[in-house]
Amino acid sequence: MTKALVLIVEDNPINRELMDYVLRAHGFDTLNAMDGGIGLDMIRRERPDLVLCDIQMPVVDGFEFTRLVKADPQLKHIPVIAVTAFAMVGDRDRILASGFDGYIAKPIDPTQFVGAVNAFLPMTRRAADPPISPSQPVLAPPAKPTTVVALDDTSFNLELKRDLLRPHGYRVLTASTMAEAWHLVQTHRPDLIISDVGMAEGNGFDFIRCVKADPALRHIPFIFLSSTHWDEASQHLGLALGALRYLRRPMEPAELLAQIQACLS
Repeated sequence: MTKALVLIVEDNPINRELMDYVLRAHGFDTLNAMDGGIGLDMIRRERPDLVLCDIQMPVVDGFEFTRLVKADPQLKHIPVIAVTAFAMVGDRDRILASGFDGYIAKPIDPTQFVGAVNAFLPMTRRAADPPISPSQPVLAPPAKPTTVVALDDTSFNLELKRDLLRPHGYRVLTASTMAEAWHLVQTHRPDLIISDVGMAEGNGFDFIRCVKADPALRHIPFIFLSSTHWDEASQHLGLALGALRYLRRPMEPAELLAQIQACLS
């Protein structure tokens, strides 16, 4: 079955990345536009199966974007779904009356998001369970209860880790500060630690130094996962401090699962 192509038109980079990550994890192909003007160029060129569109955006807002799409005979059949936080009574009726085919409320709930997207697609184009990349082996769930502590000061990054790992049998404890993560590690003695590198308070290098300095904790496998600190010096330092992996985000879900399983093995 050919993957459905979804165009995400959203000016907020965090919301855009979250939707993109969840959709790709469930087998969709995606395109991203940071405003309605770019979105119009993409929909005319790529003809996606569905569009997820914010309403308040620069250049061309969601209402104007949808009006132009529905006025084009070659595009009007493409479902355009508003992704918005309702603030006032009557917003729902206004959104549907303006030409949108439906709406999904913010904040995005990753556990329900794909089901909401599927509802606007034909059965043959809907996502099934998250796929495993052909290049990756099918991963069995952990043989025993496995606890992972995840440290990241961005809440949606923690949410992504929870949504990826929990269905595969992992217990996931999350922390947004080094102090919180240190408390979790000391209290629960996890089987694995996954940490961001750059954070508002402290950094991942300070955290791994604390872990590896404690004889009772130093054996715990440690993974760095970063989208910003990707220079060669940072990689060498992270590995020299005792991390088993220094991985770059975003990463395909199947690949991250395989790396985690390899560290646990």
